Amino acid sequence: MSIIPNNNELNEKKVVYPLKEIEKRKIVEHNDLITSVAKMDKVPLKIFELAVSCIDTDNPPKDHTILLSKTELFAFFKVSDNDKHSRFKEAIEKMQKQAFFQIKEVKGKGYNMKSIVPIPFVEWNSYNDEVKIEFHREIMPYLIELKEKFTQYALSDLVDLNSKYSIILYKWLSMNYNQYEHYSNKGGRRAEQVESYRNPSILVKELRIMSDTVNEYKDFRNFDKWVLKKPIEEINKYTSFNVSYDKIKIGRSIDSIVFHITKKPVARNDFYKLEEQDPIYLQDKANKEQAEELLAGKALKSKYTKLLLDNMLLSPYEMTDTSLMAGLQAHVYPLYDELKALRGLNGVKDHLSYVRSKQEAYSKRNIAKYLKKAIEQYLPTVKLQDLEQPERANYKKPKPRTLEEVAKDFLPAYQNTTTESEKEELIRLKEEIIKKLRGE
Repeated sequence: MSIIPNNNELNEKKVVYPLKEIEKRKIVEHNDLITSVAKMDKVPLKIFELAVSCIDTDNPPKDHTILLSKTELFAFFKVSDNDKHSRFKEAIEKMQKQAFFQIKEVKGKGYNMKSIVPIPFVEWNSYNDEVKIEFHREIMPYLIELKEKFTQYALSDLVDLNSKYSIILYKWLSMNYNQYEHYSNKGGRRAEQVESYRNPSILVKELRIMSDTVNEYKDFRNFDKWVLKKPIEEINKYTSFNVSYDKIKIGRSIDSIVFHITKKPVARNDFYKLEEQDPIYLQDKANKEQAEELLAGKALKSKYTKLLLDNMLLSPYEMTDTSLMAGLQAHVYPLYDELKALRGLNGVKDHLSYVRSKQEAYSKRNIAKYLKKAIEQYLPTVKLQDLEQPERANYKKPKPRTLEEVAKDFLPAYQNTTTESEKEELIRLKEEIIKKLRGE
């Protein structure tokens, strides 16, 4: 029998503890801790995560100690039987005997390895609700000194995860998606780099190390089932993420895994339901829909839509998506107009050809955003080139001139006021210039 029962064992009891505090709480950890090897089972790992959520990073405990409520702890684990105290005692003992993090830090040309028992001391009694938890001093820098390279995620997302691998994968996916959101809003990365955070890749051998399965699930089918498929199913069901993954082969072996992460829509609150009955809200919604349809109609007629089709960046099926086409017309095509002014229509064609050649499969999930990022990254480069090399700017090319027209550039403007002898001399000069231009 497990130390802390899983959700299925509790379905018949229907005992629910208040989770208000847990729903509000966040966990913040350094990325080195996220990618470390957690040498512990699900329960010790979840106790550690719950304890970390109690740390105030702005005012960290000087003695590395936090107080946790028993009621909250049992609510987190959804423990409701009369034996919960002895189960908790057993879980703590197991954590202190077996659990540790193996952290690998890159140092110059090498690396530094640390093995840290995260919680060496726990104290509680039978007459109050407090549990005293002391963190090891060596783990604290990964929990409070978080000026950069850290990840924040919701404690509530971990409540229903019943697998150690689910927790490890969720934290790693959160680390990557947080970077995607950061650079999407702040900039500082190329479009393909930003997208790679939302579609992170990891070598199978690295995932085995991180999940502590180097010597387990030797048959990849079992590894796929227990470390990937079932954890991803749990993450999709219980957390704020929707995740899928692709297995990348080299030869006949699976070399790496590419994950695709999207955020679930935030649940609408009661005020939103009231708004749906508000005439002003309904009118505004109708106006927005009308504006969207107008933009989509313009996009269908745009020369840029044809170019996207020609480069297979847009499909006829996607053209039926009003929201997508409106987004292209409103946010992408004006940027193509800027590029056209700088480089001409051929410049736009060249850009789209390049974007197509570099396109990854994951970008098709949000093509409008992908195209917008690509042109936003490219336009500053074009403008800088035109400042440094004005000859590259898109000046309108004049119609080719005849040799006679070129020769006239060498003749004075007052030709019609010259004498007959001067005219003969000018004709002679003109003929000589024409011969030289022809290479005779």
